[in-house]
Amino acid sequence: MSLRINDVAPNFTANTTRGEIDFHQWIGDSWAVLFSHPKDFTPVCTTELGYMAKIEPEFKKRNTKIIGLSVDPVDNHERWAKDIEETQGHAPNYPMIGDTDLAVSKLYNMLPAEEGGTSEGRTAATNQTVRSVFVIGPDKKIKLMLTYPMTTGRNFDEILRVLDSMQLTQQHKVATPANWRDGDDVIIAGSVNDEDAKKLFPAGWKTLKPYLRVVKQPGR
Repeated sequence: MSLRINDVAPNFTANTTRGEIDFHQWIGDSWAVLFSHPKDFTPVCTTELGYMAKIEPEFKKRNTKIIGLSVDPVDNHERWAKDIEETQGHAPNYPMIGDTDLAVSKLYNMLPAEEGGTSEGRTAATNQTVRSVFVIGPDKKIKLMLTYPMTTGRNFDEILRVLDSMQLTQQHKVATPANWRDGDDVIIAGSVNDEDAKKLFPAGWKTLKPYLRVVKQPGR
């Protein structure tokens, strides 16, 4: 099953380092970031899990839960967490899914549905497509999907930036331009005509083109 933006994120029950969870129930009224790994004890993923542990408070500020996934067993995750803390200075306190039957990886289209077997005997190379990030809203719909190569560490500061944008544009009729950061000017949504824009943005805006109207970030 292929997944697209605004599809409902497939629900599942899985064993994690924090016990068994029902994914949708675990998300609750929060946003969620699910990020996956092809195998435990791999170098790039070790740095990623440590960095996510470091910036977890930033996700909490944004009402966002984080959860990792690796195809290896939960027992391995627990041992790996010690290496992560030792080398990165931060231990992952968020849950890590053990996807030993590859069920979640296949459900999220990170491995082919017809892929057989379990995690036993598989290498990072055979699982190389299990390197995705999914951002899921409180409505349980997928808001963002990214997949990285194994040799490139993910930029999780970018995930925070995207969260800021998505949460802002959900509340206000605006969009964010290229390389936008929280506090920068934004763009009035194309669905808002000038008459309605006067009510929404009484302080005015700068018109670069009829379709490109720049305004101060709402709430600032």
